[in-house]
Amino acid sequence: MKLTVCIGSACHIKGSRSVVEIFRELIENNDLSEKIELIGTFCMGKCDSGVCVDADGEFFSVKPENAKEFFEENIIPKVKSV
Repeated sequence: MKLTVCIGSACHIKGSRSVVEIFRELIENNDLSEKIELIGTFCMGKCDSGVCVDADGEFFSVKPENAKEFFEENIIPKVKSV
């Protein structure tokens, strides 16, 4: 799975660095480094409410406060089922 997090200025202000660090830690702790490629990119054009995250073409808005829950509910089930 390709997991892309926006690190552009609007998302940076909303906490993209924290989201990236949380995802990195969760990938490592769940032994998913072989299944998830974590990438940073600049503006995805969907800067409405939180940090833009693209998981294999599906867009999400994530905040640092819900990044762990988002990952556990949306990312882990997808990569474990493959």
